[in-house]
Amino acid sequence: MGKMKILVPGAGPIIIGQAAEFDYSGTQCCSALREDGHKVILVNSNPATIQTDPDTADVVYIEPLTVESLAKIIEKEKPDAIIPGMGGQTGLNLAIGLHEAGILQKYNVKMLGTSLESIEMAEDRDLFRKRMVEIGEPVAESGIANTIEDALNLAEKLNYPVVVRPAFTLGGTGGGIAYNKEELDIIAGRGLALSPVKQLLIEESILGWLEFEFEVLRDIDDNAIVVCSMENLDPMGVHTGESIVVAPALTLPEQAYQKLRTSALKVVKSLGIVGGCNVQFAYHSKTQDYILIEVNPRVSRSSALASKATGIPIARISTMLSLGNMLHELPNRVTGNTSAAFEPSIDYIVTKIPRWPFDKFKLADRELGTQMKSTGETMSIGRTFEESLMKAWRSIGQGVGYPEEVAWSQKQLEEKIRIPNDQRLLAIWAYLRRNKATQKIIEKTCELSDFHPFFIDRIAKLVRLEIGLAKCDGKLEDKLLLEAKKNGFGDKQIAHLTKISQEDIRKQRKKNKIRSSFLIVDTCAGEFEAKTPYFYSTYADKPIDIKIGKSIVILGSGPIRIGQGIEFDYSTVHGVQAARDAGYEAVVVNNNPETVSTDFDASDRLYFEPLDKESIFEILDLERPYGIILQLGGQTAVNLASDIDEYIRKEKLPTKILGTKVKDMDLAEDRGKCGDLMEKAGIAMPKWAAAKNSEEVVQYSNEIGFPVLVRPSFVLGGRGMEIVHNSKQLNEYLKLEAHASPEKPVLVDKFLEGAIELDIDLVSDGKNVIIGAIMEQIEMAGVHSGDSACVMPAQSLSKKNIKDVEDISRKIANTLNVVGAANLQLAVKDDLIYLLEANPRASRTLPFVSKSTGYPMARIAVNAMLGDKLDKIPKTIPMKGASVKVPTFSWLKLTGLDTVLGPEMKSTGEAMGHGPNFGTAYLKAMKGGNKSLPTKGTVFLSISNKLKLDFKDVAKDLVKHGFDLIATKGTAASLRKSGINSKVIWRISDRKQPDILSIMRKGDVDLIINLPTGRRAATDGAQMRRLAVELGIPFITTLTGARAAINSLKEGEKDYIQPLEKNNY
Repeated sequence: MGKMKILVPGAGPIIIGQAAEFDYSGTQCCSALREDGHKVILVNSNPATIQTDPDTADVVYIEPLTVESLAKIIEKEKPDAIIPGMGGQTGLNLAIGLHEAGILQKYNVKMLGTSLESIEMAEDRDLFRKRMVEIGEPVAESGIANTIEDALNLAEKLNYPVVVRPAFTLGGTGGGIAYNKEELDIIAGRGLALSPVKQLLIEESILGWLEFEFEVLRDIDDNAIVVCSMENLDPMGVHTGESIVVAPALTLPEQAYQKLRTSALKVVKSLGIVGGCNVQFAYHSKTQDYILIEVNPRVSRSSALASKATGIPIARISTMLSLGNMLHELPNRVTGNTSAAFEPSIDYIVTKIPRWPFDKFKLADRELGTQMKSTGETMSIGRTFEESLMKAWRSIGQGVGYPEEVAWSQKQLEEKIRIPNDQRLLAIWAYLRRNKATQKIIEKTCELSDFHPFFIDRIAKLVRLEIGLAKCDGKLEDKLLLEAKKNGFGDKQIAHLTKISQEDIRKQRKKNKIRSSFLIVDTCAGEFEAKTPYFYSTYADKPIDIKIGKSIVILGSGPIRIGQGIEFDYSTVHGVQAARDAGYEAVVVNNNPETVSTDFDASDRLYFEPLDKESIFEILDLERPYGIILQLGGQTAVNLASDIDEYIRKEKLPTKILGTKVKDMDLAEDRGKCGDLMEKAGIAMPKWAAAKNSEEVVQYSNEIGFPVLVRPSFVLGGRGMEIVHNSKQLNEYLKLEAHASPEKPVLVDKFLEGAIELDIDLVSDGKNVIIGAIMEQIEMAGVHSGDSACVMPAQSLSKKNIKDVEDISRKIANTLNVVGAANLQLAVKDDLIYLLEANPRASRTLPFVSKSTGYPMARIAVNAMLGDKLDKIPKTIPMKGASVKVPTFSWLKLTGLDTVLGPEMKSTGEAMGHGPNFGTAYLKAMKGGNKSLPTKGTVFLSISNKLKLDFKDVAKDLVKHGFDLIATKGTAASLRKSGINSKVIWRISDRKQPDILSIMRKGDVDLIINLPTGRRAATDGAQMRRLAVELGIPFITTLTGARAAINSLKEGEKDYIQPLEKNNY
C-alpha cells in the first residue's frame, strides 16, 4: 500500500464508559502510521490528552467530533483514508455518519481496517444475532425492540428478568436489567432515547453465569490469534468495565478454554473484523454450556487491559493490519525476534479493579449492573492471584490500601455480597473474616455472590493469613512475614495488623533479605529475551538482572478519578520526553492500564506498581536514580513527597527530588503556614480558620460570617467541600460529612460571593517566572474550577487587573520558591486580588494552556527542574484568539446525583474550542463536549428568588435572539414586571398539567435554564435536571453560565477551522 494521508478521529472528552484507553490506542495508531511513512491528520476535542499534542500527528485539529466538523476537515485536508477503530464508539459512529452523509464517497476517502458492513453486523443487535445463528454459535434468546411496546411484548415471551442492550452506545449506556414491567418501561424508554438507531436488544437473563473475554487480532488474510483470555470475578449481570477482572482466565478447564478460543476465532473471522477486537462469553461452569454475548469490532477498554497485561501493543498491530499487513509480517516489538503471529504466553497473574466515584457522590446509587459507573481502573501484576489481588487493592488509591474493618451487620454484609455494588469485595472479605473463613462460610459466600469457588477459596486463604498476623501482637516471626509478603500483603497492612511500625517491618525485611524481586513482562513466559523493559515486583520469585543507567524516576497519578484525570498522564509523558532529551533514562512508576505513560515503549523502564511508600522505596533502592519528579503525578505523587524525602536522607541515596523543595510544597499545603507567609509578603487571602472539631466549625463560621466555604483539609477534587449560607445548612453538612479532628481539621473560609475566579498556570526556574495563562472561570464563584468552563485570555479583567494578577502571581511563586510548574487560584472582588490556593505542581489545566498557546508547559517545567534557565521564553506566554475549556459530565451513568454545580467536582473530562473570538471558541467547546446550544426554539426558565433580578438582562437577550420563553409562575411574574412575556406552566410539585416534565417528554423544550440556590437535593429542579440528562436537553444551572451562553450566541460562531500551532521555544 502506497504512502497516504490518513485521518484518525479520537474519542472526545473522557466520560464514564469511554475513557483514556482511546488516548492510548489513538496515540499508538498515529505513531505506527508515521513510522510507516504516512501523513497523519488527527481530530479530537479533548485537550487533556497526549494524543492531541502537536507532536503526535503531522496535523492536529482540536475540533468537535461531529459529521459537520469532520466534513469540513476532510474538504480542507483531502485525506486518502480514515481509521475509525481507534476512537471508541464515537469513532465508529462518526465513520458511519460520514458514510451515510455521502462525505467519504464524495471525497474518495477509503475506510481502513474493519469494513462498514462488518461494523454494522457486530454493532446492530439484530444483524449480529442472525449471523451467529447462521454460523451455529449459541446466543441468548432475544428479540429486537424499536418501541417500548415492542420491549414489553418481548419480555412477556422471554420472562423476567430481561437484559436491555441499546445498539451503538458505549459503556452499556442506556442499558440495564429489568425485573418487572415498571422497570422495563423506564429502561427501554431511556435506551431508545440514547441509541443512535433507536434499537434495543431485549435478551433473556443469564444472570449468575460466569463471564469470559477473549482479545483477538485478525488480518485480512484470515490469520488470527488470541492475545489474551480474561475472566470477570463478578458473574453475568455486571458490565465487564465494572467487574474485577483477572488475566489469564483462571477457572476454565482446558477443554472449555479451547472451546471458547475456537468460538472466538470463528466469530471474528465470520464477521470479517480486521485488527483488534474483543469477544465476550457467558459460561455455565456446571453444564459447560456457553453463550456469545457480544463482539466489539474495534480496540476497546479490554484491549488496553490485554495490551498492558501481555506487553503486546494491540493498537499498533491493529493499525498495521488495517494497512493490509499480515500478522506474520509484523515484528513483536517486545522480544525483537518473534512476529505478531506468535500467541503470547504469560507466567504471572494480572488483576484489574475499577475505581468508582462514590467516595465523592455519597447520594448516588452504588448498585452495579450492565451500565458503567466507574471512572477508571488500576491494574497489578503478581506471581499468584493472591499477590496480584492485594497489590491491586494497594493501587486503587481509595481508603487505606487494604481491607478495612467495617461496622456492617451480618445481614448488611450478606446483602452487599448478594447485590453487586462497589463495596462487594470488601464485604466478602469482612464476611469471611467475621466468620473465621470456615469451609461452611466459604460455601455460603459462593452461594451469595455467584463467584467461582476458586476465587472465594483464595480470598479466604488471605483472610486466614490476616487473622494469623493479627495474633502476633508486637512480635512477628520471619517465616510468617515472608508468607505474608509472598501473598501480596503490604508493609502498611502488616504493620496495622501486628501493631509494629511500618519502618520496623521494613527493617525486619531488609535484615532477612526479604526484598522485592523485579521481573519482566515479556509476552513469552521467558522463552525469548525481552527488549522492552516493563517490570513488576514480586516476593515469590528470584530477581533478574536489570541494566540501569543514570535515570530520573517520574511518578504517575494512578487510576483516573474525578479531580485527577488524564491531564496528569499528559504531563508525565512530557516529563519522560524532557528527561530523555536531557540525556537521562526516563523511568515511570504507574498502575493505570488505560494510559500512554504505561505503554510498552513510552519510557526507558516502566514499573507497574502501587503508588505507595513501600513500592517507591523498593524502586529507589534498585534504581538509585539521579532524580525523582513528583510534580507531574497530581496529588497522589505530591502526598508521597515528605516520606520520599525522609527515606532518601535516611538511606543516603544519591537522589534529588527535582523541582520545588519538599518543605516549600508542605508549606503551600499547610493553610496556617502559607497564610502567615503570604501575609508577610503582602498577599491578601480570604479570612479562614482550621477547626479541630464540629463545635469549632460552628464557632469559626459565625466569627468569619456567612457565607463560608467548608471543606476537609488535604482533599482532591473538592471532595466534601460546600458553600454554607446559614447555621441550619451547616448542621446538615456536619451530619453528612466526616467530622473534624486535630489530625484532619476542617477548613472554614470566607466565601467571596460574586468574585471573578481565576486560574493561573506558571513555570519558574527559581528566578524567572513564566505566566502560561490567566484563565477566567465562566461559572460563578463557588463552582469548582474543574467543573467551570474557563476562557483564556480573561474576558472581564481590565489591563490594570491583568498586570496586577501577573505581578502577584510572580510574587507568590517566588515567595514559595517554586521550581517547575505551579497553579494558583485567585479571586478578584472590588478590584482587590485574593489568593485562594497555591499548588506547586502540574495542574489539570496545563495541557489546555499548552494546546492554546503552542508552548509545551510541562516539558518547560521539567527542563527548569533539570537546571535550564527560562530567560529566553516570553515572561507572559502570548496567544492568538480565544480558547474555551468546558467540562463534560457523566450524569447518565450516575443515578441519584443532582446536576447542580458547586465546590465539589463532578466532571469526568473536558472539551476545548478555539477561535478568533469568545463566541466561536465557546460554541465549539460546547459542541466538542456533546452539549450544543440551540440557536432557536423554546427556553424553559426557573429562577430562584435570589437571582430573579440579576437574570432579567439574560431573559431580554434570549427574546432578542428569537427564543420563546416558558416559565414557572414566580419566574414568569418577575419577568412580567420587567416587560418580558413568557408562557406560564405548572411546577412539578403543583401536580397539575402541563408541567415541565410533560413538556420535555413531548420534545417541546430546546434549552433549560434552572438557577437554584442553596442545598437542593430532592426538589422539582432535581427531577427536571435528571430528565434533561436522559432526554439530552441542554441545561444551565448558573447565572454566569447563562450569560456566557447568550453572549456566545450573540457573537456567533465564525467558520474557522485551524490546526494546532507549535512553538519551538
